[in-house]
Amino acid sequence: MEFKTLPHPSPTPAADRTAALVDPGFGKLFSDHMVVIDYVEGKGWHNAMVGPREPIALDPAASVLHYAQEIFEGMKAYRQDDGGIALFRPEENARRLNASADRMAMPHIPEDLFIEAVQKLVAIDRDWFPSVEGGSLYLRPFMFASEAFLGVRPATEYKFVVIASPAGNYFKSGVPAVSIWTSEYSRAAPGGTGAAKTGGNYAASLVPTREAFNRGHDQVLFLDAVEHKWIEELGGMNLFFVMDDGTVITPPLTGTILPGITRNSLIQLLRDEGLTVRAEMYSIDQWRADATSGKLLETMACGTAAVVTPVGTVDGKDGAFTIGSGGPGQLTNKLREQLVGIQRGAVEDTHGWVMRLD
Repeated sequence: MEFKTLPHPSPTPAADRTAALVDPGFGKLFSDHMVVIDYVEGKGWHNAMVGPREPIALDPAASVLHYAQEIFEGMKAYRQDDGGIALFRPEENARRLNASADRMAMPHIPEDLFIEAVQKLVAIDRDWFPSVEGGSLYLRPFMFASEAFLGVRPATEYKFVVIASPAGNYFKSGVPAVSIWTSEYSRAAPGGTGAAKTGGNYAASLVPTREAFNRGHDQVLFLDAVEHKWIEELGGMNLFFVMDDGTVITPPLTGTILPGITRNSLIQLLRDEGLTVRAEMYSIDQWRADATSGKLLETMACGTAAVVTPVGTVDGKDGAFTIGSGGPGQLTNKLREQLVGIQRGAVEDTHGWVMRLD
């Protein structure tokens, strides 16, 4: 498919861009361009364009506005130590988007088209990499139902869009470990959409997330919807539990939690270290007991935005407990440095995860 490039009538002046990139925060600043590709049932994907980032015109009856038929991905482009640019496992993002599409009755986008769209945007907005330490270009590919109709059925028209956001650190600087609040709300139930990266799952997390913030915590923890005892995931991150016998536990992919690409990468890196990783159910009561006894050494949260982040304290209706010293653990720090090093070209990529773009 040929991409048409539309000139930007008024790109951000270089001086303004440079000033904004000194401290971009996360998800607040956006680059000049976007990619848009249309889909019509019977015709397929067509009309691929790279052009100015601008509002999307939607009919008031567009299906996404009424039935939430929408999916998205989160990924990053990284500036390499030698000045080049790379993506990290973009084919996995393409596969996960299509897995989400299956659950939401949406069309697949070919993996090579997904990756090409991302590459096109990074190429045209390569000057938007932030200068802040640890900065990256956060990429948000998403697909939504654009057909105008009122009726509960899968749409026949969609748009695939990619936008970019220069990003600094996800959590505020100076925090050695995050604090989490155990919610009594449920994020997803068996047979639901928990394993799909769809906006409705995140909408369901907003009230408990606000509750966590109001109580002074950084993130919210969700337990299973049936027994309300088994740990599933945070509002936007997977979890790992490092035990004193050299094993690491992570909740299993049973259809109610998102299969994180960072999670998958960490499992491989842990096994590279000779550690045993067990995907098994782990209860909130066992977490508290293991943290209290010292059997649990570290807990780490992971995701594209936050990378690898230590969990220091856990609070909830039964009171709070601390993990280790309440700060980052040795293994958490090592894995973060290793993963970030691979992404930025400072550590050898023995698994072929990095895709150079230059």
